[in-house]
Amino acid sequence: LYTDRRELPVDASPEALWRVIESIGGDNGWYSFPLAWAVRGWLDRLVGGVGLRRGRRDAARLRAGDSLDFWRVEEIAPGHLLRLRAEMRLPGLAWLEMYAEIGDDGRTRYRQRALFHPRGLLGHAYWWSVSPFHAVVFGGMARNIARAATQGAAAGKRTAAMRSR
Repeated sequence: LYTDRRELPVDASPEALWRVIESIGGDNGWYSFPLAWAVRGWLDRLVGGVGLRRGRRDAARLRAGDSLDFWRVEEIAPGHLLRLRAEMRLPGLAWLEMYAEIGDDGRTRYRQRALFHPRGLLGHAYWWSVSPFHAVVFGGMARNIARAATQGAAAGKRTAAMRSR
């Protein structure tokens, strides 16, 4: 099982972070390198997969079983965990997990794991051919999700302050 892990502190509440996590995909995008996601979707369609065009049922809420672009919501623990299972054509099985947590230091933390269980030699070759791109795609995704949660929390505080005047 190959794993790509990312973890970042977030200057926002776990609830603000969760709102960003739960809104991922569809028209909201994947918070990193849109061209890479589009190319991956196009390649998937080329080999008979579902591609990236399925979108999502609801722009703000997800539930287990929902399709989300070329993923399926396998598990959701609202406020904490979103686990997606890849439905794109791959030489193996893949998952993407996103967590909103409180760290040991009391701060909000964003955790992300991409998991791949290769099938045969082609599966191993696939992982090693795409892993150089993970720093850009998954690293950017983690940073941008954390940033969006922080900016959303800051905007909410400004709005609340203006209302209280």
